[in-house]
Amino acid sequence: MLNFNAPPLKNTTAEPVWKVLIYDRFGQDIISPLLSVKELRDMGITLHLLLHSDRDPIPDVPAIYFVMPTEENTDRICQDLRNQLYESYYLNFISAISRSKLEDIASAALAANAVNQVTKVFDQYLNFITLEDDMVILCNQNKEHISYHAINKPDIMDTDMEAIMDTIVDSLFCFFVTLGAVPIIRCPRGNAAEMVAVKLDKKLRENLRDARNSLFTGDTMGTGQFSFQRPLFVLADRNLDLATPLHHTWTYQALIHDVLDFHLNRVSVEESQGSEASPAGARPKKKNKKSYDLTGADKFWQKHKGSPFPEVAEAVQEELDTYRAQEDEVKRLKSIMGLEGEDDGAIKVLRKNEKRLIDLHTNVATAVLDHIKSRKLDVYFEYEEKLMSKSTLDKSLLDIISDPDAGTAEDKMRLFLIYYITSQQPPSEADLEQYKKALVDAGCDLSSLNYIKQWKAFTKMAATPANYGSSGVKPMGLFSRVMNTGSQFVMEGVKNLVLKQHNLPVTRILDNLMEMKSNPVSVLMIISQAIVFVVGGGNYIEYQNLVDYTKARQGKRVLYGCSELFNAAQFMKQLSQLGQK
Repeated sequence: MLNFNAPPLKNTTAEPVWKVLIYDRFGQDIISPLLSVKELRDMGITLHLLLHSDRDPIPDVPAIYFVMPTEENTDRICQDLRNQLYESYYLNFISAISRSKLEDIASAALAANAVNQVTKVFDQYLNFITLEDDMVILCNQNKEHISYHAINKPDIMDTDMEAIMDTIVDSLFCFFVTLGAVPIIRCPRGNAAEMVAVKLDKKLRENLRDARNSLFTGDTMGTGQFSFQRPLFVLADRNLDLATPLHHTWTYQALIHDVLDFHLNRVSVEESQGSEASPAGARPKKKNKKSYDLTGADKFWQKHKGSPFPEVAEAVQEELDTYRAQEDEVKRLKSIMGLEGEDDGAIKVLRKNEKRLIDLHTNVATAVLDHIKSRKLDVYFEYEEKLMSKSTLDKSLLDIISDPDAGTAEDKMRLFLIYYITSQQPPSEADLEQYKKALVDAGCDLSSLNYIKQWKAFTKMAATPANYGSSGVKPMGLFSRVMNTGSQFVMEGVKNLVLKQHNLPVTRILDNLMEMKSNPVSVLMIISQAIVFVVGGGNYIEYQNLVDYTKARQGKRVLYGCSELFNAAQFMKQLSQLGQK
């Protein structure tokens, strides 16, 4: 698309054609996790601008548009044509544009005498956001329209529900067009996931029936990685497991998402201003926020995003030590050779980049560690793992809720909800009153509990409770390397917890389907590729659990997707809103 919808020529020394990229917020969210500004520039994009911003005419440059086919967007495109902003127009719609809107653009082009300038019009079928090679979310703009809250509100009208399902199906259809694969769909009965499955099935069939215009024939098929066989598409409903999204976590990426501001692969961290205190009576210094992109290009991130936090802290420390040792070695060699003060440009740039990545992870890991220590997140994580795997508990839940030093009000509420969700027998009325008093004393808002009580009563009638498997968290003595005094990370008092692989409910469902546990008859169909998609929202804990599951199985490939990606705080907010209704 950025090469005017022609495959880019590899290894060419020719200058790219300079052009501008015009996107709406949807297009911006799709592109930003995939391409850096530098990569865009390498492709000849000199300017990238929002469609609805004030743009000056650049009459001698071609423009590539990447926008949703909404009425206000097409109106603005027509206005651009009338104002003759660019030399030529390549219109790319994120989702398929309707015939009537296309006719509007055509008449505007005629009226503006710009028909020859509209060079190409494409439906790109890209209405989804790729965060990882194996992870996809549906949208970031207007995500409240398809949120867990939107799907589960008690007073939802049928027409609203239809609209939500259509939005989700449109994105999933785009996803499969892009993969170039027609999936085998599996879903549970009687919930939102089934509604999505039925609509998606219908849309895929209609498209396949129209052989001349099918998006799954000939040249598109076989370009995807899924060309030889159909992938399994497992549609799950968030309601099958409400504990995991509330769970405190222990792996790097999931922790960053839980405790920091992490959004479309970019994390914002408040910079510590050094230890000098402000003079008495002075305003406290305003903290600077610094943003970092955590992408596939960052080798350390790729290797450690799924690692338990203590391992990450050790690895960052090792990188730092190695870097410092190399610096000293370079200085030593230079002085022996009498080259002090001379600098090799290329080496300097390389070293600078290496140092930048080490600083990035030092800052991010330090920010995470501050949360772990100030909120005792290791205690929460370990206790919740025991609750979810029905292990024996070493201290009472009331003690943690009542401990003023253990966590925020929200941490306590999350812990209690997990206890309530995973307990076989709900607590007696008397016990519940005691818990509620302790929670209120700790500053908790109980509206989320109102909703979970209704939910639990309803799921009891509907189905068996989710099984969280026998997880095991082994505390391993204290941190070795990180505990030494020269370390950046002061880990005193933080437990060195090591994870034992166990399957969360969503992973178990996939495992049953992939391994044909419930249906041995269809063994003819060996499934090596699967997509798990959670309607109602998902999180990095579930994603990581699937990644770990896949690692242990040679030759299998699993993608994770969800209608929106939320962390526990965002999910709690939705549960509270539902509980107030």
